[in-house]
Amino acid sequence: MFLPHQSHAISTNRRQFLQAVTGATAAASFFGPSALKGMAGPGTRKTVVVTFGGGARDDETFAPDGQENIPQLMNELLPQSTFYTQVVNKGILGHYVATASIVTGAYETFNNFAAVSPDNPTVFEYFRKDVRRPATDSWVVAPSNGFARIGESGHKAYGPGLGAGVILPKRLLSAALTSRSDGARYEHLLRDNYETPLHAPSLTGHQIELGQMAEVLKLSVDDFSTHARSLASPDEMSVYVAKHLMKEFAPSLLWVTLHDIDIAHSGTFSLYVDGIKRSDRLCAELWQAIQKDPEYANKTTMFILPDFGRDSDIEPGGNGFQHHRTGDASSRTTWMMVLGPNAKQNVVIDRPVESVDLVPTIGSLMNFNPRYSAGRPLAEVV
Repeated sequence: MFLPHQSHAISTNRRQFLQAVTGATAAASFFGPSALKGMAGPGTRKTVVVTFGGGARDDETFAPDGQENIPQLMNELLPQSTFYTQVVNKGILGHYVATASIVTGAYETFNNFAAVSPDNPTVFEYFRKDVRRPATDSWVVAPSNGFARIGESGHKAYGPGLGAGVILPKRLLSAALTSRSDGARYEHLLRDNYETPLHAPSLTGHQIELGQMAEVLKLSVDDFSTHARSLASPDEMSVYVAKHLMKEFAPSLLWVTLHDIDIAHSGTFSLYVDGIKRSDRLCAELWQAIQKDPEYANKTTMFILPDFGRDSDIEPGGNGFQHHRTGDASSRTTWMMVLGPNAKQNVVIDRPVESVDLVPTIGSLMNFNPRYSAGRPLAEVV
């Protein structure tokens, strides 16, 4: 059973770990909301969100023994960020439905393996409708083929035509390999969501297909396949595609989901830790790309957060790092890192917030109204 005091205990441990290593300030003790506002004015228009499909526990990340697995988050990104130690997900702990809840700012309740769009409007629809932005200004890159419908909702006031473009690099690569004889070399890039049942339905949605790739990404099928061959994981392929999107369109709203950590479902601890290390490196690479791009530098807010956590080792109904089935504090309590001109650097926020607070926060930064969201803007970064 999930208990709020257990979530607070996890938050306290994270703060203590971080203060011991970085000297990060406990913001609530020293600053009022007005003092935490960033220096950027209303012209801040870019937002990049990175979510981890399959969270990583403190044991393997922010705890003293785990910090060696996240050197970039700890040493490069954390000192530049406002860090929330207690982000609670009160919804369903399945990756598609949980990410849909974060994307809409409302806890979605559909079957995690159903071929459906979110019921509530997505952040992309709010942004495009309220700010009147074209389709090329909002994109999702997702490694799991099950995320094809994440870009737009079934809500009658929004829906078709107002969502984000969705790029599924695995689907692109699979289509590119149909006429090739060396498909086995790419097998490690094509395996899908590790929690998916054997007979899960194939989702369809507003995603970019192979024939559109050259036009959208300015990337030929041969170039894409050749580069994929040198990549170690689906997440590397997703970040590679995201960088191409930034170069070609400089979208104002870019959402990238990483999924390598979820190999934990296989039960192999070493692969789970490898996924953590890779996610750590890729987040730093994406932030570095933002800082080097004049379209993004000094006007981009980047949010990094897991969709939820994983079971603790002491919960009898779970399998520790392998799954997220108990709903205990470890599986529901995550964190969020906020970087950019609206984030005060090297500050730790202990108060409890929810993952559905992300969309209202982005709305405050980008001047749209997420009217159906259940969350609240995070005062420290808006």
